[in-house]
Amino acid sequence: MLKPNGNYRNLKDSYLFFGISKKVEAYRKAHPDLPLYRLGIGDVSRPLCDEAIKALHAAVNDQADARTFRGYTPECGIPEFRQAAAGYYARRGVRLDPEEVFVSSGASDELGDILDLFDASSPALITQPAYPAYVDASVMAGRKVSFLNAGPENDFLPLPGEDTEADLIYLCSPNNPTGAVYSREQLQAWVDYANRRGAVILFDAAYEAFIEEDLPHSIFEIPGAENCAVEICSLSKTAGFTGTRLGYTVIPKALERDGMNLNAMWVRNRTTKTNGISYILQKAGIAVFSDAGLRQIQENIQIYKENARVLMRALDGAGIRYWGGKNAPYIWMACPDGMKSWDFFDLLLNEIQVIGTPGEGFGACGEGFFRLSSFGDPEDTRIAAERIRSLIVNR
Repeated sequence: MLKPNGNYRNLKDSYLFFGISKKVEAYRKAHPDLPLYRLGIGDVSRPLCDEAIKALHAAVNDQADARTFRGYTPECGIPEFRQAAAGYYARRGVRLDPEEVFVSSGASDELGDILDLFDASSPALITQPAYPAYVDASVMAGRKVSFLNAGPENDFLPLPGEDTEADLIYLCSPNNPTGAVYSREQLQAWVDYANRRGAVILFDAAYEAFIEEDLPHSIFEIPGAENCAVEICSLSKTAGFTGTRLGYTVIPKALERDGMNLNAMWVRNRTTKTNGISYILQKAGIAVFSDAGLRQIQENIQIYKENARVLMRALDGAGIRYWGGKNAPYIWMACPDGMKSWDFFDLLLNEIQVIGTPGEGFGACGEGFFRLSSFGDPEDTRIAAERIRSLIVNR
């Protein structure tokens, strides 16, 4: 008799954003005439940049001509994409072999797939609050999970201690949901720990393009990281590819454990489990990494960063403490008057039609906090920010 994967029984009843969508849909049906101001799920609102659009059209035309038609792409990525991504790292002084860059359909998919490289008996350490998929993907794989809690006492940037034990370490910087960004010294502490222990860091750099201060965009800016880290990146927030689905993963050739080379293992995995990512999408990604493309995506990022400033000014006016916003697209605010995060969600939705994300959904230590996204329409963000400020001040 077939046995299903019993690890699914260990998952929470509902994925965070599915639960939010059910509440929002019920409210919308009950109040069809009221506008909703969405500062919750981190979906972008700006269109793809002109260079990406031109590349998409050109690639579609390629597929209409027998002379330029492309079928299957190389499973690990077309050479031009891998070279373009490596060139993007080179701008920050990180030297990569293009064969260390693997194309993907986005960070979310890769964060789950990458677990194939590690035996399920190796426990995972997740810094919390955390993107829920880290936990759920590990649970589905039957992996033991432990947590390293973050809070105001460490500015939501926990570091390894003498009693820290982990073989697989999830780090996200700039962090989702808190917006906190590790310094070079702090990341060095993690890299040194991983190398001492023989652990591997899974570094989620999906939001690196939002960093404006002198902080590391990549873990490979840190000496020794090539021996202990995998970096997972995405064009979703960098270039608005949330619906287009394209990302990349960096696995150094120097990364080995127990006599096995993780780069070579991932080549074997991709060539077995995938037939590559669409030629059309990869051509758009190459255009993003061009000089013109990088200038254009920065224009969109600046719109989101202005949204963040609008939200931060509103919270300042309401006397609310928060983190993030400056180097990240998320603002992590303390709920007013010690409210529970789902209670604050209900208050915002029912009283002022603003949708955010309850901190409790990112782990137990997220209770009492709330995430606001800066990816919305600027006018909607302005209205929502003023509604939040007025609601808190006048309660």
